[in-house]
Amino acid sequence: MCDEVSTMTTERIVGIGAGARELPSDGTPGGLATEDMVLNIGPQHPSTHGVLRLKLTLDGERISGAEPIVGYMHRGAEKLFEARDFRQIIVLANRHDWLSAFSSELGVVLAVERMLGMEVPERATWVRTLLAELNRVLNHLMFLGSYPLEVGAITPIFYAFREREALQAVMEEVSGGRMHYMFNRVGGLKEELPAGWTGRARQAVTDVRARMSDIGDLIMGNEIFRARTRGVGVLTRDQILQYGVSGPIARASGVDFDLRRDEPYLAYGELDVPVVTRTEGDCLARFECLLDQVYASLDLADACLDRLAELPPGPINQRLPKVLKVPEGHTYAWTENPLGLNGYYLVSRGEKTPWRLKLRSASYNNIQVLAEMLPGTLVADMVAILGSMFFVVGDIDK
Repeated sequence: MCDEVSTMTTERIVGIGAGARELPSDGTPGGLATEDMVLNIGPQHPSTHGVLRLKLTLDGERISGAEPIVGYMHRGAEKLFEARDFRQIIVLANRHDWLSAFSSELGVVLAVERMLGMEVPERATWVRTLLAELNRVLNHLMFLGSYPLEVGAITPIFYAFREREALQAVMEEVSGGRMHYMFNRVGGLKEELPAGWTGRARQAVTDVRARMSDIGDLIMGNEIFRARTRGVGVLTRDQILQYGVSGPIARASGVDFDLRRDEPYLAYGELDVPVVTRTEGDCLARFECLLDQVYASLDLADACLDRLAELPPGPINQRLPKVLKVPEGHTYAWTENPLGLNGYYLVSRGEKTPWRLKLRSASYNNIQVLAEMLPGTLVADMVAILGSMFFVVGDIDK
């Protein structure tokens, strides 16, 4: 591409590498010159998990600068919280991360229950813990299937969806929903479990655990996949602490922190929660963390089912007034969502709607670190790095 510069005395040819050459007006060869090229990835692109835009500055085939630009899916959920009562805001909270709906509901009801000083029935606490771990497995299975697809392997996603369907069946039976479960309520859960459901849930967990080796062997034994991910997109511990990165991505870089173990909520304080970590911090380590976390969550689900079998019959929720008002004050609740730390800052002025409900979503912080991760890497590795960040764009934009 040629264009005249402002002095009208030279022509500049913008190319890549040695193809970029500045020529004087008399046509004699001049010195080499290069110019960076700005490339937009998105906002609609098959390499992104939603409508994300990446503004990349390229020096040849290498990325010299990266800016994640968010907001294309913004729905103003935090403002909508202020116009809905404490029962209705649950339906908004479970939609920003559509792969972790049950876990996202939990933070809201935990914050409201804390403000009310409400004690949830023991049975509801254990069922919540069980469903949260099943939801975690569903989330991770999606990324275990979609990530290899992004680096060229199509087969794993069929195995991942086979396992997802086994768990989706029991989640749909208990809640009536496949993605947006709306099963949490302030004070407990919507209703009692169907007859025989715990037996079917246990069988689903057993079946998924037995078949997970199909996914692991297929992917981890693939030399091409390992070559595309080992040593690529290394995220350091310092970068994690600076940007507030959390979840499996942080633990893959050696950050040994998990709210379920370190600041227990629900029934996690009575469980032995294994925290899966790696030290390499590359794309492969992040994938391995996700894979091992599936086994850990299946074990936790079995432990919850064992505990539920021991509990005597009892209520699954608390009886609430027709108009639920939360006392004036504020509180902060946070949960270990499948993608990382979710925080809920609730401010009430004694009305039936929140005065303010600030949502801290995991993906927003996790994706900001791309500005430091991508510079210096090749364009060919960009999709592999992007996919390994395991984000949902709705969780970024809210």
